[in-house]
Amino acid sequence: MNILLIGSGGREHALALALVESPLAERLFVAPGNPGTAAIAENVGLDVSDHGAVAAFCRAQSIGLVVVGPEAPLVAGLADDLAAAGVPTFGPSKEAARLEGSKGYTKDLCAECGIPTAAYERFSQAAPAKAYVAARGAPIVVKADGLAAGKGVIVAMTVEEALDAIDMIFGGAFGSAGAEVVVEDFLEGEEASFFALCDGERALAFASAQDHKRVGEGDTGPNTGGMGAYSPAPVMTPEMVARTMREIIEPTVAGMKARGAPYRGVLFAGLMIGPDGPKLIEFNARFGDPETQVMLPRLDTDLAALLLACAQGALPAEPVRLKPQTALTVVYAAKGYPEAPERGTEIRGLEAAAAMPGVTITHAGTTAEGGRLLANGGRVLNVTAMGEDVAQAQARAYAALAAIDWPGGFYRRDIGWRALQK
Repeated sequence: MNILLIGSGGREHALALALVESPLAERLFVAPGNPGTAAIAENVGLDVSDHGAVAAFCRAQSIGLVVVGPEAPLVAGLADDLAAAGVPTFGPSKEAARLEGSKGYTKDLCAECGIPTAAYERFSQAAPAKAYVAARGAPIVVKADGLAAGKGVIVAMTVEEALDAIDMIFGGAFGSAGAEVVVEDFLEGEEASFFALCDGERALAFASAQDHKRVGEGDTGPNTGGMGAYSPAPVMTPEMVARTMREIIEPTVAGMKARGAPYRGVLFAGLMIGPDGPKLIEFNARFGDPETQVMLPRLDTDLAALLLACAQGALPAEPVRLKPQTALTVVYAAKGYPEAPERGTEIRGLEAAAAMPGVTITHAGTTAEGGRLLANGGRVLNVTAMGEDVAQAQARAYAALAAIDWPGGFYRRDIGWRALQK
């Protein structure tokens, strides 16, 4: 069958690499794609905000499956419109995507379904939010309700920081995403990312990962979209995976079905693993970035077949097969990221780096110009390596990074430190 993949980042390049390996895949189109996907698929200049144009393209190219990478098209209802046009689509409906599009919606679902999460309140005005913070104390977490590109969460270690965060969000720092604020208790423990595939009726455990959100080494500095990750997450033992499925994922699938918004797609649970087990931090309605770059190299199952089964409401009974090795990715970012990344600097040496054992390079923010590869974003490249353990994967990834000639970039040198400490 022909497949259309929506997106242009490192996540989509990683998805494309896995999809082209499927016996089901005849032609793979990526809209809009990037120079990395252009090497393995056909990039197309579709305006994905024009749902009618996307549906027309699917009809013209006999698309048998659409895979939506980013969250924004899902929240905008692309999956609904493609389903109405008869196109099988991997990704939740607009209503189901509210699990990512509104943090308050998710917290209310947790309260309704008994899903373990932090105590919280929702606010549409600054004054009552500030009063709540003053009563609860710090540390405390302040979140913009809507989509904020992974940057709308402020972990405030003092009451003053929390009050400033409330002013910042209501002051328009995140646009319409900050029309409402969620304030919740600070959770203690170890963070992990857990992914499950859902077909509207049931869920299948996919894989786990841990990422590094802070821009600086030692997990310092401002939050970013993610500076690196590794899979599997050591804290996600078989027992913890079973608890997460039983206590968080399955009640969510049942709750969304009861709300008349059955969830079909990947459910990405950001977890805090504490002494009393897993608690939900937040849901995302799509694969993570850079978590996808470390999960998919471990996949020993046909990805296209799995995603099509989700879209058709017919997940297989057998578990997802994963290779026992560890994968680790390091984000190579443009200088100035996350505040003001530099664009247009030239990148060389990717071929030598990609030829190293166990190494895969995915493009996240690049552009090709006159035979040169240039930086065109904040997070520009992902250098991923497989190994028998975290130490070997880490060593291979950093050896590949050293082979890349890009003075305009930087990367953290401690990705995986938490797992190595164990």
